[in-house]
Amino acid sequence: MYEFYMDGVRLPVTPSALTIKISNQNKTINLINEGQRNIIKTPGLSKYSFNALLPNREYPFACYPNGYQPAQYYMSLLEKLKRECKPFEFLVIRTDDAGNLLMTNDPDKPLMVSLESYELSEDAGSYGVDVMAKIELLTYVDVKTKLIEFKKSESSSSGTKKATVTQKRDTTTAPAGKTYTVKSGDTLWDIARVKLGNGTKWQSIYNLNKAAIEAAAKKYGRSSSSNGWWIYPGTVLKLPS
Repeated sequence: MYEFYMDGVRLPVTPSALTIKISNQNKTINLINEGQRNIIKTPGLSKYSFNALLPNREYPFACYPNGYQPAQYYMSLLEKLKRECKPFEFLVIRTDDAGNLLMTNDPDKPLMVSLESYELSEDAGSYGVDVMAKIELLTYVDVKTKLIEFKKSESSSSGTKKATVTQKRDTTTAPAGKTYTVKSGDTLWDIARVKLGNGTKWQSIYNLNKAAIEAAAKKYGRSSSSNGWWIYPGTVLKLPS
């Protein structure tokens, strides 16, 4: 025998079936020339689905711990759980014919759920004067926030507290190296921007490497480099410290 409780209220007629669906969070990705791979993630929220008969007559097979209640009582409970937008405890108890407990939710860890949807059906041919409720519940997981503590440095001699500030290096540019070998398409402006963090420092690179830049220009048939406008692949440039 089964007993179903929603927010502490026992359903008068135990549903004949209970479906538990555990959502899949795994993700399949396609790798170039390597086929598919499956990324395994923790499971999603579990969904509980069942149909519950809500009698409008006091049947001998129905159970009313606090006395008979019509279908409207349980319909009002469903409406209340939906409108309040709050989680509640869902409890399923199973016993054998002798009354021995076979299965129940962990009493030390109540199963908290939310009422996702419910559908009420009145069909005289199927249910007579009674109401059939189709109910879907979803496991509720409380949202936890993390606290970030900001610590101040020790008090100074004046008695005021000062916050410690760490200056971060600008990561948009690479640190300057000692030398740089010119590649096809390079300009002194681009080299200064990437290696020195400022394109306007191209003049410093030219002044430091004027002899090498002019020699490369003459090697390629030019009378001059036009103050560093013409630079050629393979030229090794010294970078200002």
